[in-house]
Formats: sequence, structure tokens, C-alpha cells
Amino acid sequence: MTSTTPDGADAGPPLTPEQEAQAREMARQMAEARQGILDADPAAIVANHAFGLYELAAIHITSDDPDLQAARLAIDALAALVETLGNRLDESEVTLREALHNIRLAYVQRVNALRDAPTIDEESGDSDQTI
Repeated sequence: MTSTTPDGADAGPPLTPEQEAQAREMARQMAEARQGILDADPAAIVANHAFGLYELAAIHITSDDPDLQAARLAIDALAALVETLGNRLDESEVTLREALHNIRLAYVQRVNALRDAPTIDEESGDSDQTI
């Protein structure tokens, strides 16, 4: 026997008392997490997300097979937050501006290193260049 939701949809088999207790506990934890977010400083939450963008860019820049397009997207998103919100980021503004500068520098250094790296043919002495 299955139960139905208030709108008549099939809700699957009825929950056991243990499953109902687990569902109530999960709902309580979710409500607690939501309240924690509501109580938190919004600038701190935005700054935390900005640091996540920094990390995303850094991971793509430093990988063995870098995805520079993905890194650039993350850097641009970080720049959009930092440059648009500025002092609204409170005490995180200075740190985020420095992080943005550093990740941009790391990006340029990686691009230059990849551009200047010898190709496989150059390493083996098989150059495509004509004399």
C-alpha cells in the first residue's frame, strides 16, 4: 500500500516510525542550518564564496593540464564581486583585493610559462622550423 501527498501524487510506501524520526531530524537540522545562515553576517558569506572562486581559479591554473578558460571565468567572477562590492565586503575587502591581484598574476605567469615551454618536437630536436 502506498500513500499519497495532499495533491494526490504517489508518495511511495508509508514510512516506518524509524524513517519518520529520521525525516523529522533531517528537517530539524535543515531548519537549524537555515537559521545559522540567517544569523550570519552576509558580507562574511559573500566573502567566503569569493574565496571559493579564488580556489577554483587556483586549481585550474596549477593542474598538470590547466584549464585556462575555466580559470579565467573564476577570476572574472571574483573580480566582479570584489570590484563591484568593494567596501561592502567589510574587513574582507583588502584580503580579497590582494587575492584577486595574486590570482591574476599567477594566471599570467602560467600562461607565459606554457607559451615559453618547448614542444615535444623541440625537446627531441625535431623542429618544424625551416632554415
